[in-house]
Amino acid sequence: MPAHATGPRQQCQPPLNVLSRLNALAPLPPAAPLADKLARAREVLAAVHCATAGLGAAAAFTGGKDSTITLALWRETFAAPMAQTADLLAISVDTGLKFPQVTALRDRLCADWNARLVIARPEVDLAAYPVAQDKLACCRDLKIRPLGRALRENGVGALLTGLRRDEAPSRAQRPYAEWRDKTDDMPAHWQVNPILDWTEMDVWAHMTGEGLPYCELYGEGYRSLGCMPCTKPAGADEPERAGRDQEKERQLDVLKGLGYF
Repeated sequence: MPAHATGPRQQCQPPLNVLSRLNALAPLPPAAPLADKLARAREVLAAVHCATAGLGAAAAFTGGKDSTITLALWRETFAAPMAQTADLLAISVDTGLKFPQVTALRDRLCADWNARLVIARPEVDLAAYPVAQDKLACCRDLKIRPLGRALRENGVGALLTGLRRDEAPSRAQRPYAEWRDKTDDMPAHWQVNPILDWTEMDVWAHMTGEGLPYCELYGEGYRSLGCMPCTKPAGADEPERAGRDQEKERQLDVLKGLGYF
């Protein structure tokens, strides 16, 4: 296990008290030292570990850089003194359209880190499905519904993401811990965003400094990895998610209302 560890497991209060209290923490500015952001991420995850003893937590693991850091830091939390033994669970939504390099890294990393990998797949015939024609319907059928089913079947009450505020304007005001109400496709759950304060530069500084593995596509000009039909490289002078389908990007708030994180 990694050398880093959070402090001893504290006397835990009900999940609502522990997780909602995280949002009283003042957000760290983009220029804050990475050490401060790392400490905040560990503080958030320690609270989740404390709160989810009877709730069930999982990392949303895509195989991308941000979710890799979240899974790595969540794994550290399990090495903390007095931390209770629990299932290191990773849920990956596999639309059937992901880059093979991404899924290969995902599978290898979960095996190396002894994480139980649950792969959530859509219940559609991709050969006949109109992929990416209606962006909202496509994301709902291929991502949101499989994720909701995986959360229900695995009793997940808290989902850890690699979401960051600086990725998109629609994410700038997101909190550390979000209560997500039940929808037609998703069970009610907490969404927790431990690296919310991090910038893209912070992510790469931590990845390289800690020697964390990452997908080789990042070395080929990709900066944000989604499904193959909706992802292309983005230039260094463009926004990080410029390589994502921009019609879908403009509808992130709508997708969030459907259950997308």
